[in-house]
Amino acid sequence: MADPTTYVFDADGLILGRLASASADLLLKAAREDRDDKVIIVNAEKAIISGSRQSVLDNYHKKYELNHARKGPFFPRMPDMILKRAVRGMLPYQKKSSGRRALRNLRVEIGCPNHLSGDLPEGHQQGDDSKFRRDLPDRYIRLGDVSANLGAPAHRWTGGDQ
Repeated sequence: MADPTTYVFDADGLILGRLASASADLLLKAAREDRDDKVIIVNAEKAIISGSRQSVLDNYHKKYELNHARKGPFFPRMPDMILKRAVRGMLPYQKKSSGRRALRNLRVEIGCPNHLSGDLPEGHQQGDDSKFRRDLPDRYIRLGDVSANLGAPAHRWTGGDQ
């Protein structure tokens, strides 16, 4: 079995759905080939969602308010958990062990941890985002703004500005 590789993606300026799809594909292929490749996504709050600001916010408010606050199903407010939920939706995590294994090998971070900010440690490599990196669309909103609008504590990623 080959040594496991950890792919690090920087979500800054990447479209959420394309990033989630590429991450899910990478994780699922590794899980099905019996490898323990991991994916770390940093700067989750800087990922973008294309569309008009109001329609995106309305869509996420509908998801958040869909069911009972204590009984669930629950929809996350924090940007890292929203991004992880998007990847989870693209994995067969309830039906197949490869999907559960793939989800366990995913980590999403708010901001960029110190050990990943400069040169990457051994066994880590920058994820190839050339296939899904695009120019910024005309209308978009950052995931951090969506989270703040849902009521998440924005001071965690803005440094106390809000």
